[in-house]
This record gives sequence, C-alpha cells and structure tokens, in this order.
Amino acid sequence: MSRTVERFETLVAAVQEAPRQARRAVVAVAGAPGSGKSTLAERLAEALTQRGAAAEVVPMDGFHLDNTQLMRLGLLDRKGAPETFDAGGFRRLVAALGGETPVYYPRFDRSRDIAIAGAGCLDDASDIVIVEGNYLLLDSPGWRDLRPMWDLSICLDVPMETLRARLIDRWLTEGLAQDAAVARAEDNDLRNAWLVIETTLSADIVFAEATS
Repeated sequence: MSRTVERFETLVAAVQEAPRQARRAVVAVAGAPGSGKSTLAERLAEALTQRGAAAEVVPMDGFHLDNTQLMRLGLLDRKGAPETFDAGGFRRLVAALGGETPVYYPRFDRSRDIAIAGAGCLDDASDIVIVEGNYLLLDSPGWRDLRPMWDLSICLDVPMETLRARLIDRWLTEGLAQDAAVARAEDNDLRNAWLVIETTLSADIVFAEATS
C-alpha cells in the first residue's frame, strides 16, 4: 500500500532509510510527462549528497530508440511512448545499478534529439542511484518486471490540468507556435500521461508536495 508524503524532507529521510537489496540503493522516481520527475530527482540527489550519501541521477531517457529505428517501425510520431524505448536494455541497466562499478549508461541529448551511448558513468563513489522516468512502474509486459528491482519507488501526484499546461509551455519554449504546441502536447504527450496515470503499479510513496 502506498504512503502519501507531502514534505520534501520526509521524502529525503525515506530514501535514506530504505532497505537495500544490494550495496547501493536503487530508487525510482516515476510519473507522467510534465510531472517534474527530473527536477525532483535532482533535488533528492543534491539533498542526499549534502547529508553525506553520494547520490547520482540516472534518467530513463537515454534508452529512447533512435529516430531511424522509429521511422522503420512507423513510430516516430509516438516518440516517448513505451514502445519507443529499448525496455530490455533499460532493465539490464537497472539490474546492474546496485552492484559492481563502473556502470556506463546512455544519456539523451534533447537539443540534438539523440541518445549518446556511454555518456554517463556510475562509479564506486555513488551510494544511492535515483532513476527517473515515465514508465518505471508501468503495468505492462517488460516494464512491470522493473517493480521488484526498486529498493524504494516514488510516484509524483500531479493533476492532469497542471500536466497539460506544463507540456504546452514546454513546446512553446522549444519555439513552437501556440496551435502547434497544443497539438504536440495533446496528440502525444498527454496520451502518454493518461497511460501512466491509468496503468501505474502501486508505488511505495506517492509524493504530492504541499504548496503552503
């Protein structure tokens, strides 16, 4: 059963106290597109490191299939959906994160719209790995196999209207006109958001940060 947490400090303590399956803690930060996963993961890593537990963020986005593969599969317009990721490769990475190092992993360069192999490296200094991504708790073949790998799983609780506003603003920031930004958000990003909301497995913690 999930536990709801509203204070960031409580979340940091929960990560520190989580039992480990291996010598390094592996923590999932999951949520819909636009929910703030990347920001929360970076905040957690910084707070944990300040408390003496060296933490590193490993994004799922490095496992985007290349655009050439997406064109071959007819999936370019659905980039970001579960079937447009290398789920098997991602599972193999997650399985390795708690143990021996170094562990090299790909990172996604958003400005160039490509994943770069071996751009990240988890070394022996890291004590906690925070993995962030949309589909870390997805109840779908291949993806649901990740659930037992997390020492602690965190899911962000963000209203759909907030997600929509953030996703439209994201595309406006990328230079799209208003109509194009709305279409891009509604035709792809929000479809993925609904999928995450409707088919996410139970997280250990649901984080709904208090605003006052």
